[in-house]
Amino acid sequence: MITTEHFNTQIPPDMAGYRIDKALAALFPSYSRACLQQWIRDGHVLVNAMPLRNKDKVKGGEEVQITAQIEEEVPWEAQALPLTLLYEDEELLVVNKPAGLVVHPGAGNQDNTLVNALLHHAPELAQLPRAGIIHRIDKDTSGVLVVARSLAAHTHLGEQLQRHEFTREYQAIITGVLVAGGTVDAPLGRHSTQRIRMAVVENGKPAITHYRVIQRYRAHTHIRVQLETGRTHQIRVHLAYKRYPLVGDSMYGGRLQIPAASSELFKETLRAFSRQALHAARLGFIHPSSDELMEWEAPLPEDMQNLLAALEQDKQEHA
Repeated sequence: MITTEHFNTQIPPDMAGYRIDKALAALFPSYSRACLQQWIRDGHVLVNAMPLRNKDKVKGGEEVQITAQIEEEVPWEAQALPLTLLYEDEELLVVNKPAGLVVHPGAGNQDNTLVNALLHHAPELAQLPRAGIIHRIDKDTSGVLVVARSLAAHTHLGEQLQRHEFTREYQAIITGVLVAGGTVDAPLGRHSTQRIRMAVVENGKPAITHYRVIQRYRAHTHIRVQLETGRTHQIRVHLAYKRYPLVGDSMYGGRLQIPAASSELFKETLRAFSRQALHAARLGFIHPSSDELMEWEAPLPEDMQNLLAALEQDKQEHA
């Protein structure tokens, strides 16, 4: 069950110089600092009617408004579900998540999630924040992510992520033919009226996405994407903002584009691809114990391979 809570307060003068997350943790001791930090990141906290970053400092006297959805906590249960591990040691797990699998239990998805599978494989994760998961990928995005198995590893990896030191490379199939690679540097925040959507907004959080062409087709492009920051739905929103939305993206993709003179089989292939064509292909970071730079790759899933094969066949038929 999810409830919406509204809080209003004022930063006391004696908290001048505090980070906003630290100040709120002192003012709202019933909520964890991690929870408050997430609310700040999600734009649920306004200070003098403006969103801030966790590290921003307050001067004292600011008016704070918090509008947050609070989910009643239900103990997460272990379930014997399929789990594809790319790597495992005492400090961490590296997982290849299939498309369609939710990462964390939540409203409408209390079980059959990645967390349920992880708790069955490594019960000690129940003692860690968010069951050790350092970063999430969307339900309908496939690919590699890392899970910490100890609090020390969780802290070490979390700090690397905050400093943008993770290597995170994706592969995507977009609508439209890119002439060349490029970079999108556009701030992201919650959509002004549709709160489940993200959007490019003037006062949003900094977000930078780099992309490079792998292969061009008649009306689509296979690209490699590298994240410099990691905002919610960042790749999906940035590419749609550039008018090159992901194939199959029901939230940001707009109307399906089918090139002229396409065969019926090719049309059906495009219509049948029902998730965003996005795959977290490569992940790299410094191992928390050995200080060694490590990288893993998750192969392109079958549905994206089949889509690329159909795009190539369509290109050859019209060469």
